Amino acid sequence: MKRCLQVVLVVFLIFISCKKNNSSAMDNDDIENVDSNSAVGTYGQLSVHGNKIVNKNNEPIQLRGMSFFWSQWMGQYYTKETVSWLKEDWEVTVVRAAMGVDEGEESYIYRPEIEKEKVYRVINGAIEAGVYVIVDWHSHHAEDYVEEAKTFFSEVAQKYGNQPNIIYEIYNEPLDVSWDTVLKPYHETVIEEIRKYDANNIIVCGTRLWSQRVDEVISSPIQEDNIAYTLHYYSSTHKQELRAIATLAINADIALFVTEFGVSEASGDGVIDVSEANIWWDFLDENKISWCNWSIADKEEASAALYPGASGTGDWSNDEITTSGKMVRTELKEKNQDFK
Repeated sequence: MKRCLQVVLVVFLIFISCKKNNSSAMDNDDIENVDSNSAVGTYGQLSVHGNKIVNKNNEPIQLRGMSFFWSQWMGQYYTKETVSWLKEDWEVTVVRAAMGVDEGEESYIYRPEIEKEKVYRVINGAIEAGVYVIVDWHSHHAEDYVEEAKTFFSEVAQKYGNQPNIIYEIYNEPLDVSWDTVLKPYHETVIEEIRKYDANNIIVCGTRLWSQRVDEVISSPIQEDNIAYTLHYYSSTHKQELRAIATLAINADIALFVTEFGVSEASGDGVIDVSEANIWWDFLDENKISWCNWSIADKEEASAALYPGASGTGDWSNDEITTSGKMVRTELKEKNQDFK
């Protein structure tokens, strides 16, 4: 009887091990199965060399795409179908899943499993579509949630760290807190957790004042490989003075990633300055800085790409796309390589 129980136990353990391995394979498409004609199939594993993000051949590349809105408030767009439509019709090479961390009772802090599943749907959709995906810890107070951030990014890294699609954004927009005493220690702690499971994929670190003071990194950068720094702007508010700050960082060999920008005012609403939007796009092109536009949402504000009621699965008509959405879609289709 004892021998029989031992045999049953061994068989059970083997079954569980196989089930776990098969589950991972089902959750994450194998790297070898990436469509060679997709963005990820073409560019491969990204890394940071000096002030540039480079492809598998160490050639500077520029990703352009769309950011989703806070997950707790626009979750209807966190679908595989939306990612597929953005890839096929808008020709994005990157999307950004904005995990709403701590704003409101529907955020990750209060219901982690629900919000996490939304982000995982976007990640899985990006892997299937062959585009890159930024996993964004979308908070203005992430230093108050260090353990939660470690837990979340540890899980993401273990689940998806073998995929070249993944880019980690570990703090969306810090407020007026010190780089040296608050932000850098926070980033180093979360980076250490990610690197336990993912040694290669790029990690983007937020900077002071809504991720604008990238110049403060110059004297004290994070001493890790494949690190970039977040620069955010809204073109009707932030103009040459912010480009000058960005230029200081670039000239100091700091790699930047515009994980969020709008063609509106910084409020997300107000007027759209078309001329300044184009000046910014020229600046990003000249410096090979990747970007995601804010946002895939049907909120009634100028920065939203969609009008109220637009489908949560893509297939949007021209009449469902706002002025901002049309501007950005045109820029994407004119500048990005067509990977269809």
